[in-house]
Amino acid sequence: MLMVVIVVVMSVVIYSWSMGVFGAILPTPTGGKEILTFENQKFNNSTSVTLYLRNTGTSPTTIVSYYVQDLNSNECAKVSGWSSGPYQPTTLGQVTLNIVSPYCSWTGTAFQFQTGNVYTVTLVTSHSSQFAFSIQR
Repeated sequence: MLMVVIVVVMSVVIYSWSMGVFGAILPTPTGGKEILTFENQKFNNSTSVTLYLRNTGTSPTTIVSYYVQDLNSNECAKVSGWSSGPYQPTTLGQVTLNIVSPYCSWTGTAFQFQTGNVYTVTLVTSHSSQFAFSIQR
C-alpha cells in the first residue's frame, strides 16, 4: 500500500513540475477563434475587388496578406506591407484587394478580373489563420 501512495505522490510531483517547465516555454493560447464569413463582393474595376466579410468568431481579426489566383494557377500575392482590420466579432467589414504590380508579386502571368471568370481568394490573418473564397466577376 505504501508503494502505491509513493507512486501517486511522485506522479503528482512530476506532473506539476513538467507543467511548470513546459507551461513557461509553450505559447499562450489565443483568447478566441478567428472565423471570417464571406457575404458579398464588389468589383471596383478590372484590378480591384472589395470583399464584405463578417467576423463570426470570438476574436478580433486582422488580415495581413492575401493571394488571388485565376483558373490557370496564375497568382497575385500580397504578403507584406499591407493589413486590413482589426474586425471585431459579429461586425461586417470590407477589405479591398488590388491585383496590380505595385501591390503584389506574381507567380505565372499577370491577369485582370474578366467577366464570367472565377477566382480563388485566400486571406491570411495575423494569427496565421487562412480563409479561402471563390469569387466570380
